Order: sequence, then C-alpha cells, then structure tokens
Amino acid sequence: MQIHLIRHGLTEANEKKLYCGQIDLPLSENGIKEIESLKNQNIYPEKPDMFFTSGLVRTSQTLNIIYGEIKYIIEPLIMEYNFGLFEMKSHEQLKDNEDYQSWITDETGDFICPDGESKNQFGERIKTGYKNILDKVNNQNKQSAMISCHGGVIVSIMEMLMPKVKNFYEWQPKAGRGYMLIYDYSQTDGGFTTYKNI
Repeated sequence: MQIHLIRHGLTEANEKKLYCGQIDLPLSENGIKEIESLKNQNIYPEKPDMFFTSGLVRTSQTLNIIYGEIKYIIEPLIMEYNFGLFEMKSHEQLKDNEDYQSWITDETGDFICPDGESKNQFGERIKTGYKNILDKVNNQNKQSAMISCHGGVIVSIMEMLMPKVKNFYEWQPKAGRGYMLIYDYSQTDGGFTTYKNI
C-alpha cells in the first residue's frame, strides 16, 4: 500500500513568513502557479484510489489543481498546528512576547500556545487523524491514497514513523512536495517499511 503525503501550495502567509495554522487561507497566485508547474513535471502519482484533505481550502485547492474536481474525504484531525494568538504573526512581531518565548524554547512539548495547543497535543491529534485515514484505506481494501495536508502535519507523521532519524526542519517538505510511504502489512510490525521523496 502507498500513502502519498503532499504539502499544500504556497499561501500569502507562507510568503510573508507568518504563522498560519488553522486560519483558512487560499493559495496565493504564486502558490497556484507552482503547483501547476510541479504537476506538469509529473511528480505526482497518476491517480490514487482515495483522496484526503484537512478540510482547509488550501489543501483542497492543491488537490484540485493536480487531479481536477475529484471526490475527497475530509479528516479534520490533520489540520495544521493551532497557533492560537500567534496566528498570522511573524517571529519579528512576537519575539518580545513572553508566551512566545516560552513556546519556542519549550523542550517538553507541554507549553500551550495562548488559545491554541501544545506540541504534544498536536502530535497526539495528528497520530489519531492519520490512524483514521489508514483505517479507512484498509477497510476499503484500497492500495493507495493521497493526503493533501500541511508541513507541520507531514513532519509529525514522519517523526512518528521514523523517530530521531531527522529533525523538524529536515523532514519539512517544500510547498507541493512530500513523501510516498510504503506499507507491507505482511512484513513489518505496524506495516510501514520505507519512504520516497516526492
């Protein structure tokens, strides 16, 4: 079984280096052009059996540019990190904020962004959401699925599958890129065997 994880295209927040988790932004003009360019390079699988998004418009837009108006399943648990009061702000704007400093220096993962979530809460949410998707794919006996989601979500999944192999920034894919995960449930405990870059 193959699971394809694709990060959505660029948004205005990405271009301005703003924290954007659950604010529902569309793709920017540059983001649309970049996904169209990647599609024309034939980097994406021809047509997976199932499609999933987080429900945020930038993920469905990315999927529709690549595959047209296809049916997809929304899994809200794989939305991006909830940055709370840090949403749509830059590091420069937040650097003197005491809560922000506590969050970026937090090594336990327990500090909760004001009106948001902690890194540990995020990780548990993504773990549950990803399991929900795997269960749906397996229950329908499908062999492949495409998940259009977010950078932080993809990192969380890769860290879960391959702990301590790479750090956050090493796992973080560029917009429109991601990983193909290969599962063989007859061979390995949990099924996951290896991955390839997309």
